[in-house]
Amino acid sequence: MSETIMPQFGVYSEIGKLRKVLVHRPDLSLKRLTPANHDELLFDDVLWVEHAQKEHDAFVTHMRDWGVQVFYLQDLLTETLAASSQARETITRLVITENTVGVALVEPLRALLMSLDPEVLATHLIGGLTKGEARAMLDISAFERASLLGVTTHDDAFILPPLPNSLFTRDASAWIYDGVSINPMYYQARHLESYNVGLIYHYHTMFREAEFNFWLPLLNEEECRFNTETFGRASIEGGDIMPIGNKTLLVGYSERTTGQMIEQLAARLFAAGAVERIIVAHMTRDRAHMHLDTVFTMLDHDAVTIYPAVVENIRAYSMRPGDNERQFHITPEKSFLDAVADAMQVKKLRVIATGGDEYQQAREQWDDGNNTVAIEPGVVIAYRKNTYTNRAMRRAGIRVIEIDGFELGKGRGGGHCMTCPLLRDGLD
Repeated sequence: MSETIMPQFGVYSEIGKLRKVLVHRPDLSLKRLTPANHDELLFDDVLWVEHAQKEHDAFVTHMRDWGVQVFYLQDLLTETLAASSQARETITRLVITENTVGVALVEPLRALLMSLDPEVLATHLIGGLTKGEARAMLDISAFERASLLGVTTHDDAFILPPLPNSLFTRDASAWIYDGVSINPMYYQARHLESYNVGLIYHYHTMFREAEFNFWLPLLNEEECRFNTETFGRASIEGGDIMPIGNKTLLVGYSERTTGQMIEQLAARLFAAGAVERIIVAHMTRDRAHMHLDTVFTMLDHDAVTIYPAVVENIRAYSMRPGDNERQFHITPEKSFLDAVADAMQVKKLRVIATGGDEYQQAREQWDDGNNTVAIEPGVVIAYRKNTYTNRAMRRAGIRVIEIDGFELGKGRGGGHCMTCPLLRDGLD
């Protein structure tokens, strides 16, 4: 892809030069994790947040050293709220409703959010807002007398829930060739993340002035209204979405991505001509490999890393456009890796399996040994603790940049999960 015609946004492969990326530095939301709530918030443990911040800062420094332009989710959200009163009104209507706070608190809490400084509002939209924090700001009697919720809940109860999984920016949205999918995610604990990122894509000046498509607009393109029909039995998350080039898309049919939403995405991509083939990886449903990128990522044009115990048992199907926009031609593939090799136009993939014996492989997969992120062909960032897998990648000629992930990894995500590429080159 020539730089003279480089688009502002779009992801055209999994291993081309990474130019722009969205990340989220560990913040207030992770400080809200406790032994009592971390399961509900989809974390396996509480984090030492200050150390997680140092690990994340080192991760970002490595990307910048390779010329990647890094954008922070909270900064973009703050700028969006500061620049657009419509954005502020939209997010306020979305998160403060009769269903979330009861009838009595809707108006005072909406007024509160509208009055907050943009940086403070962005902090609480991601980090959560407790009843005590809101009451201190509002100083109203509704909490004591007019609201049943106010009377019966303690000050540490959340009015706005914390969104600690915002750390994993890969999932709430996914750039697929010349457009973006704003994803309805599987667990309720993650639903509001899509509001925040959708708000940015619709209202931030940087995106409003750019040309791109919305493949799955969770938020109505004109009014940014939430489409309630997207939840229910249909969900999709960015860790299952990989545009690998040659107008091909890999999609994991996993614990958190359903066939119903894969079909919706496929219909829109095929209708626009953005994609000609979607390889669906039908996986077993398990938290240890919740997304395709927890067991498979690309390292180079012809190199991938895999967790064999899962990947070798994937049932793969190729979807292509059917006779009309609401039908598909679906064919079973001999194997997932053979289908990927065919799409990448290589005779055979170099497959670097999770390192070590059976026990070490299981440990390193759990520690995101296969969840690498390529910053250009043959150069990846990986967690230092996955020593066997990193050694195997180096022996295969891959340059591995190591980062610490002792705290970051407690949410079950590595470098691939912690990055949402906004602009990445296609295949040479």
